[in-house]
Amino acid sequence: MDGINYRKASTWQSGKAKNITFIVTKDCQLACKYCYLVGKNTKERMTWEVAKAAIDYILEREEDFPEESVIFDFIGGEPFIEIDLIDRICDYLKTEMFRRGHHWFNSYRFSFSTNGINYHEEKVQRFIEKNYSHLSIGITIDGTRQKHDLNRVYKGNGRGSYNDVVRNIPLWLKRFPNAATKVTISSADLPYVKESVLHLYSLGIHEVNINCVFEDVWQEGDDRLLESQLTELADEIIDRGYYKDYACSFFSEHIGKPLDPEKDNQNWCGAGMMLSIDSAGNFYPCTRFAQYSLRSKQARIIGNIRTGIDKNKLRPFLTLDRCTQSPRQCLECEVAAGCAWCQGENYDAAETDTIYQRATAICRMHKARVRANNYYWNRLARKTTKMEI
Repeated sequence: MDGINYRKASTWQSGKAKNITFIVTKDCQLACKYCYLVGKNTKERMTWEVAKAAIDYILEREEDFPEESVIFDFIGGEPFIEIDLIDRICDYLKTEMFRRGHHWFNSYRFSFSTNGINYHEEKVQRFIEKNYSHLSIGITIDGTRQKHDLNRVYKGNGRGSYNDVVRNIPLWLKRFPNAATKVTISSADLPYVKESVLHLYSLGIHEVNINCVFEDVWQEGDDRLLESQLTELADEIIDRGYYKDYACSFFSEHIGKPLDPEKDNQNWCGAGMMLSIDSAGNFYPCTRFAQYSLRSKQARIIGNIRTGIDKNKLRPFLTLDRCTQSPRQCLECEVAAGCAWCQGENYDAAETDTIYQRATAICRMHKARVRANNYYWNRLARKTTKMEI
């Protein structure tokens, strides 16, 4: 291996990594009621030939992927259904990055968001053991059995999956003690938000990331119910001292402020900066632009493993920022900071095929979060001030 230069290959660039996603399967054991993947199926599964061709295309074009670090993300469906393929992909990536002296060698992560059902299986555990130092795995558990089983159900029989997921949480936390889980909130499960976050804390999960679904599912009064749940949760977190060692993403000091025109015009997500590959070898600016993610629009393919990335099709995504897609009321909103959007949902919900029309279905839910957020930080400040006196 004489002559290979590894001088750039030692430091992980946090927050500056290229995100490359392999859609290894569109199959899943579950049929979650709020899932944005409306086209899941058992037929579209990535082959080794497609995966290898995608890897070769990417690694042969270092100049087109200049980021110092990379996240190789594996999704489905449920990615661990395809653990044999994933293991082979990861081995090939490591071997090829070393062989080529690629600048991503030793500056990479393998990332997974899994439903946790087959996390305990021997093949999955062997893969984790082999790749642990470059691995990030999040298991999705929605909270209490009642909240989790309301939405996260098995396909076919509709049975809740809570028992099969929670049994694997200790094994997961033993290996990844600082791991975070992701909780999704929809209209039907709003009454269980507070108790669900507290339940996840009791399982030993110290970081709970929550998001409201971006789709237009919200009912009259949902915002008031969310605010009530979050203010009650705020009281519990403060009174029981959870704020010292636990986190909930709904409480952030950075949300609920007016925008700074000079600093706050970036796009919310990385659509266009990311790259997704499906089983047919097609490239997408984000997984949400693949056909199985879209209810009413056609997929936005920006190339494939045979002809490469079409930069003309990619270019519109690189021009996205807050101003190019937000209505005036969003730009002038007094609590706009921290109000999120999904680029794929913008496209799917738009009146035309544009990617420049921001969906605003979560507007009231964001404002409810801001009100509860303000309550939390004001009350916490009063408590900690008294403690210092």
